[in-house]
Order: sequence, then C-alpha cells, then structure tokens
Amino acid sequence: MNSISFLVAFTMVVFILAKVVYQKYPIFIFNPVFVSMGVCIGFLLITGIPYADYNTKTKFISFWLNPSVVALGVPFYLQLERIKKDWKRIMSAMILGSVSGIVSAVLIAFMFGASKEVYLSLAAKSVTTPIAMGVTEALGGIPALTAGIVVSVGILGAIIGEGFMKLIGVTNAKSQGMAIGTASHALGTAKIAPKSEQHGAYAALGLAMNGVLTAIIAPIIMPWVEKLLTYL
Repeated sequence: MNSISFLVAFTMVVFILAKVVYQKYPIFIFNPVFVSMGVCIGFLLITGIPYADYNTKTKFISFWLNPSVVALGVPFYLQLERIKKDWKRIMSAMILGSVSGIVSAVLIAFMFGASKEVYLSLAAKSVTTPIAMGVTEALGGIPALTAGIVVSVGILGAIIGEGFMKLIGVTNAKSQGMAIGTASHALGTAKIAPKSEQHGAYAALGLAMNGVLTAIIAPIIMPWVEKLLTYL
C-alpha cells in the first residue's frame, strides 16, 4: 500500500473519480482538487503513511505540472495579437492587481493580530508556490506557511472565483480569465481555462505576470507597508 505504483495509481483514480462526480454535480464543494485533497489526507491519516513519504513517492504526478503550465502558452499565443493591442490596460491592471493582492493580505492579517512573520508570509499568497516561497524567504516570513496558504488561495479561487465575478457583474472572458489567473494562480487557471480560448489565454497571462511582478514589487513595497502598519 505504501509503494510508488499504488500511491500514484490511488491519487490518479481519486482525482478522475472526483472529476466525474463534479461533471455530474457541478457544485463548488465538489471541486475535484478540493475533494481529491480531502480524500488523500483522510487516506494518509487512516493508513498512517507519512506525508513526506507520500510526497516523495508521487513526484511523478508533480512532474507533469511543468509541461501543463508550458501548455498554457498555446492559448496565449493564439490570442497574442489581441493581447498586444491591450498591453497598456493589461500592464496597468496587473500592477494594480499585484500591489492590491500584497497589501490587502498583509493589512487584513495585521488587523486580525497576526505576528510579523505571519503577515509577511501572506504577501505572496497569490502566486505559484516556488515563487511565493522564495519571496517569503526574502521578506523574512515562514516559507512553509506560505506554501499552505498558496494552495488554500488557489482552491478558494477555483471554487468561488467565477461565481463571485458573475455576482459583481464581471462577465467579460478576458477580465474573468486575468482576474482568476492573477488571484489564484495555477489552480484557478486550470479551472477557468477550459471555458474558452480567451479565458485560458488571459488566465495564463495573469498567472505568469503576477508571479514576476510580485517577485519584483513585494520586496520594494513591504518596507513602506510595514511603516504604514506602525500608524495603525
């Protein structure tokens, strides 16, 4: 039960079954990633298999994340001419999105009494895990905490992101794709990309650009944000 072949097969079967259930009952609580994580966590707790052991033996699955991210370049390329025409608006939106994502998370955590290490760990919550952990380490936060928060943010965005935007009247495919890619990185992008070519292209753009911008902006603005916190 603790072999590589069993754990890989178990994880893949759980995810496939979760997708089948979601296709039949497209309710947010049946999100395939959310359900698969719950089942796998329960399985590890029941069987007593350490997470580190499970993680090491299922790296075969994690490997395919990289090619899947590269594949997002296809819809991006197909929409390249439209993206070029909108580059000024895209850049403005991405910078605002990156800054607001960093500042809002830090301010909210601070107002709820979070320690410095904790709110610094939230600054890069909206980008992919490797970038987020690197940014957090540079800021003096806790990279392991950031990794958990990044996954939670991605799942939350994948579950409620599209519904929330419809609720506030954002129905444009480009806006929806870019917002979810920016706010909930790869997990949100994977959820919204199948809707249309535009959703996929702009979500991939938001995912990539927010990763780069957060890595550049967070170390610059965080000293100013911390000064602001001293007045609150």
